[in-house]
Amino acid sequence: MSAIAVIVNLNNRPVVEYDMQRMLDTLEHRGTDDLGIRTEGNVAMGHRMRWVTPESIQEQLPMASSESSLIITCDARIDNRRELIGQLNFVNKADKQIADSEIILRAYEKWGEDCVGKLLGDFVFAIWDIRAQKLFCGRDSMGVKHFYFYHQPGKFFVLASEIKALFSVEDVPKELNEAHIGDILILNYNDKEATPYKGIKRVPANNALAVDRNGLRMWQYWRPTRVHPRLFKSDREYEEEFREIFTEAVGCRLRSSYAVGSMLSGGLDSSAISCVASRHLSKAGKPALETFSAVFPSIAEIDSRIDERQFIDSVVRHIDCVPNAVIADDFNPFVDREKMQWHADHPIGVPNVFMDWALFKAAGQKDVRVLLSGFDGDSTVSYGYEALADMARRGNWLRMVKDAVSLNKNMPCRQHGLKKLLWNRGFEPAVPEVLRQAKRVLGGRPRKLPDVNILPAAHRFSLASINPAFSESNDVEGRYFDTVRANHPEETDVLTDSWNGLCNGLFSFALETFEKTSAAFAVEPRFPFFDRRLIEFCLSLPPKQRLNQGWTRSIFRRAMTGILPAEVQWRTDKANIGLSFKINLLKYARQDIEGTIFEHPARLQKYVDIGRLTSAYRRFESDPTKFESEPMFIMSSVYLSTWLKSAIKSEPARRAIP
Repeated sequence: MSAIAVIVNLNNRPVVEYDMQRMLDTLEHRGTDDLGIRTEGNVAMGHRMRWVTPESIQEQLPMASSESSLIITCDARIDNRRELIGQLNFVNKADKQIADSEIILRAYEKWGEDCVGKLLGDFVFAIWDIRAQKLFCGRDSMGVKHFYFYHQPGKFFVLASEIKALFSVEDVPKELNEAHIGDILILNYNDKEATPYKGIKRVPANNALAVDRNGLRMWQYWRPTRVHPRLFKSDREYEEEFREIFTEAVGCRLRSSYAVGSMLSGGLDSSAISCVASRHLSKAGKPALETFSAVFPSIAEIDSRIDERQFIDSVVRHIDCVPNAVIADDFNPFVDREKMQWHADHPIGVPNVFMDWALFKAAGQKDVRVLLSGFDGDSTVSYGYEALADMARRGNWLRMVKDAVSLNKNMPCRQHGLKKLLWNRGFEPAVPEVLRQAKRVLGGRPRKLPDVNILPAAHRFSLASINPAFSESNDVEGRYFDTVRANHPEETDVLTDSWNGLCNGLFSFALETFEKTSAAFAVEPRFPFFDRRLIEFCLSLPPKQRLNQGWTRSIFRRAMTGILPAEVQWRTDKANIGLSFKINLLKYARQDIEGTIFEHPARLQKYVDIGRLTSAYRRFESDPTKFESEPMFIMSSVYLSTWLKSAIKSEPARRAIP
């Protein structure tokens, strides 16, 4: 984890180095191991270094090419180093002497703007092409790394790893983007470019950007190449291929000169990562993996569904590791919220962020600079319910019934009732859209327009609870449906729909929040399930490899035989982690909530219906375990109020770009 910053005066006026220094001062928390600034007339590029990989210790950024008129600054870990080094003609230089920034720069020299699609790993970079007077930037395919930018066409362009650094430049306005604030309040994260400030944008994941005096271009550079089912001869061959790719995805994220840890919840995803990582480290003769787990001994006495210690302990006994338990029973969900939101640059809308904050803090205290996370592995290796519709479509009805019965037996829960599995998951999705349209026409029923009733319950509740005038003036409801349609078109096949789900703006929002809050403790989170090779393989799987013989995520479970403890490998439930948030919200944060609602309502009343917020709090207060939507809206409101307090306060005098 490092920081990058760039100022380009598109009108050719020289940049004052002092402006870049102020930006880097704001980003000091992202790296104190080294600092670099390079100015070339109308361009200034900056970097703050935090050493993580072995190669980064000798790396000095920004760096100019010795063979071309290019300068690069980046925050990057390139995973296909060996392959690229072989293609890029590094002469008389050992692999360990080649920094990731050199690989990116050499790739641009060889392939131009197409280079970004050839890079695997987590990265953001900016390359200034002196001859072409063009800035070229790229962001990794899942958006683990990030930067923000402000552009005045024909005048200047400025980017930085975090929004707060942009405000070091006076010509960057600090004006609230109220439409995006409305999106956050109703949990709409589908706009991948917007930020809480007008004019300041994000480069979406999997996108490249080029800017010069003629304007700015932004485009998606990669799509999965195997969106058709990949066929092997046997289930065993599928399992071996999955295991090999998954093992590589974990292994390449262990590249570090410092201690490595993992967030171990006891679930299938985090446990698999911890087991594979421990094997890698033991084989390489490196220190044992540090695992970090949030546990809830007293809340588990209220509801045992939150207690994961049985599964955590099973993994810890199974591998070579140093376990670290973080007692999360007595955490105020709003602990350090001002500090968290300063790092995040936006109102936080993630309910369990306080737990992640505590785990990052624990990792930082042990000088663990790399922390593996199993975040949303079930989106990459899907549950496989689409297999039922595939069987219905192909006429394999007997097999569909057998699998539904087996699923109902192996993994009993409300979602696995036979009616839901056979009709909702099987026959109904298999009905061609043309027949659905014909039925509507023959029945005299026109196609329905988007209706708020189709929204998830928490979204509906939040939409009904914001200030009606604010909602109408910013078209909050319309924006929701517009962004959903843009990101999830209706007429797609199952695999393309799975890919669109992985491109969900929620992931970018969550990953950016993870990355920026972990920076407070000098920790770099890494996400093996967001490895591009693993995603491409999983999207190409036949449906029966995902749901097989009554087991969801079947290929993953089977491939982990001998790696995971059996009780984790075949577990059928998930912990109710949200319970801790709800109980502790009332137990420890009552003063924060009531201060927001009753003492400082003026700060929120433009955005939130205070009456409905008060009613939601009174209902939630009566029984914190009963309600789902109310605590989410209360949390969003308190975080928004805190963020507004700092976001709209006057800033110290800033220096203008001359």
